[in-house]
Amino acid sequence: MESIKHARLSKRLLRVFGKTNVQFELIKEGDRVLVGLSGGKDSLSLIHLLKNMQRHAPFDFEFLACTVSYGMEGEDYTSLHQHCLDYGIKHVVYETKIYDIAQDTIREGSSFCSYFSRMRRGALATYAEDNGFNKIALGHHFDDAVESFFMNMFYNGVMRSMAPIYKAQRDFHIIRPLIEARESQLRAFATDNGFETIGDEACPAMRIATKAPYARANTKEWLEKLESEHEDIFKRIKASFKHIHDDTFLEPSRWKRED
Repeated sequence: MESIKHARLSKRLLRVFGKTNVQFELIKEGDRVLVGLSGGKDSLSLIHLLKNMQRHAPFDFEFLACTVSYGMEGEDYTSLHQHCLDYGIKHVVYETKIYDIAQDTIREGSSFCSYFSRMRRGALATYAEDNGFNKIALGHHFDDAVESFFMNMFYNGVMRSMAPIYKAQRDFHIIRPLIEARESQLRAFATDNGFETIGDEACPAMRIATKAPYARANTKEWLEKLESEHEDIFKRIKASFKHIHDDTFLEPSRWKRED
């Protein structure tokens, strides 16, 4: 019988991951966590960090990696499933009809990202509810949070980002254990371990006449340029996310009245 493999994890990534979990109390004793696994660098990093945590944490929890199948012809998650087997990670492919549903509900030329993201999260929520999981873990990282913050500000006129943990309408929590990790750290993890990753080619939108998510692409490009000119900018943004003076803005309900 072959021994279980273990991925190489940098001390820096382990430190960020551990600190985030402790600070926001994301995973605790007895938790049953369903992890969204697309096969990209982010979700691969997440399942290996959780596997390492499971081996070393002073408490017990369980997790299951769940890949949502969109029901498209030609989808093949054999390699991804074998990867999980090789590393002793429990994995399931959840079959859905998201692709067929999209044919009838998504409008031609519309943006696809938010649509398929909602459908995928909905499928994970259904699986979690049906199988007794109390938490769903997503692979969003700090770059995602920063991009979402500025996208919401520039395109929607609101100040909003991504919470590390929040209570869903159904009776479980959504957690983001990688929310303080940089995307570059996760990319380096996949590269250093020689992991084959699944990218946009697996997205259903590649088969539907939809427009590209220009808002995120533009925001990402702007942030990359900003960081090239100010190398500490993401550190400052992270600090600002933790020091919020919400009574200094223009929302009337937050004004401090001094009579």
